Order: sequence, then C-alpha cells, then structure tokens
Amino acid sequence: MKNIIVLVSGGGTNLQALIDSEKRGGIKGGKITCVISSKEGAYALERAKNAGIPAVVIPRKEYGDSKSYSEAILAELNRQQADLIVLAGFMTILDECVTKAYEYKIINVHPALIPSFCGEGFYGLKVHEKALEYGVKVSGATIHFVNEKADAGAIILQGTVAVENDDTPETLQRRIMENVEWKLLPKAVSLFCEGRITIRDGKAFVD
Repeated sequence: MKNIIVLVSGGGTNLQALIDSEKRGGIKGGKITCVISSKEGAYALERAKNAGIPAVVIPRKEYGDSKSYSEAILAELNRQQADLIVLAGFMTILDECVTKAYEYKIINVHPALIPSFCGEGFYGLKVHEKALEYGVKVSGATIHFVNEKADAGAIILQGTVAVENDDTPETLQRRIMENVEWKLLPKAVSLFCEGRITIRDGKAFVD
C-alpha cells in the first residue's frame, strides 16, 4: 500500500475529491496518510481532520526563500515515507531539491489543457480569464508529473469541457473542477499506485 501525501494551501476541494474516491474504493493500492499545508487555518486541514487523516502545517511565511522552504517540505516528505505526492491547490513552486528527490512521484492538477495557459503566473482564476480572453471553445484540466519547470512535467491525463458563450472565469472554473479535476485526479493517483504509468522518453504512458 503506497503512502500518498497531499500538499495543500487553501480550501482543499481536490483533497476532498481524493478522500471521497478513497472511501468509495476508487484509489487502489494507495492510502492518503498525511496532508501538509503551507498555511495555518486552511480549510483543507478541516477536511483532513474530518476524514481522520494526520496533518502537518509548514507555514511558507516562516521561510525566507523557496529553497529553505522546499528543504523543510522535503524533510517532512522523507519523514512521512512518501511514495506519491499530490499537489492539490498547493500555491508554492517547489525547488528542484524536492522534484529531483521525488522524480516522477509528484502529481499536480493544472486547470487548463497544457501546453496552453500554463507556466509561471498561470494559476487559479487567472488561467480561466486568459482562456476566455483568447476565445477558446474547449478548456479543461491536465494531470501531470511535476519537474523543476512550472507545468512542464509529463502529462498523465487530460479532460475537456465545452466553453459556453456566457461563461465567466468563475463558471468555467467550476465546470472544469466538477467534470474534470475531481474525476481525473483520483484516477491518476490510482493509476500511479497500481503501477500502471510508465515513462518513456520523458512522456507518461498509461498501461
């Protein structure tokens, strides 16, 4: 049984999707064993508590730079014997000391179809604002491995939704979360824990 560690910063809706999926038996071969938050008082911590999952807070504001913060995260991941790390609304880009130590073991969800509307500065509603500004007809989410570059790791799964004429960033965000993120993130986690993802030439293939 693989140890799944979920990193959070806010409300934890994707964490809840993972918890619900695990309860239904949707995550095979793995178990959420710890939640790490970058902020005190994040509602995600309440979700972890309600599900009986141990949680640790490592406040980003207490560290002077990304490297020292990432080293603290890395030490905790090692302590928790992490097999898989899931970034679920985690708002800090981790230094390569973490991504190299856990190569192809960190999964993130990005609320757009990579390589569109991604990279540094593209997070939260900003992604959906740009997609609507561009006039795309479909959008969606990408589940991908994390490497040292923002949103540049191997793609595991992608899913789409139609963009409606009267969409706002908020309505598009909600549709993508409900129809893509909350379904595909638990699926990708299960695929990893079942050993069904292989890497060839830097690309992820699902067996």
